Amino acid sequence: MTQTHSADEDFSRRFRNALGMFATGITVVTTRSPSGEPIGLTVNSFNSVSLDPPLIVWSLANSLPSRPLFEACEYYAINVLAEDQAELSQRFASRLDDKFAGLAVDAGAGGVPLLRGVCARFECRNTVRHAGGDHVVFISEVVGFERSDRAPLIYFGGGYRRLAP
Repeated sequence: MTQTHSADEDFSRRFRNALGMFATGITVVTTRSPSGEPIGLTVNSFNSVSLDPPLIVWSLANSLPSRPLFEACEYYAINVLAEDQAELSQRFASRLDDKFAGLAVDAGAGGVPLLRGVCARFECRNTVRHAGGDHVVFISEVVGFERSDRAPLIYFGGGYRRLAP
């Protein structure tokens, strides 16, 4: 059963499929460009690091054009999507020019867009970044947060799922 890295062309696909066996929530990370344009993308590599001080971690592919904007911003928000927000996940995973078109948002720390109707929102100060292979790993201080009692959107085995009651 053990798979090891080799010259196999399909190693990446098998590795990704194995990682897909770990159920995750879906988040949209948002910030503003230096010119004030709202920026956002779908991310499922989010987790807590520390309660004291309050720290979170997430990662972003080096290949994404928004990477330099997230590396340079002072604040960003992690918006944890609710089970009825799969469309938002798909919107922010797409290459649409204006992913915020028609969306009502609230303003968070530093003016970052906060999505409405989510399970939780974390406003974060961008503090530490580390190279992590083909990604940048962000560890950041939570400066504000909100939560609701809405059920989360789950991603498992390559598809969206819902929690059973």
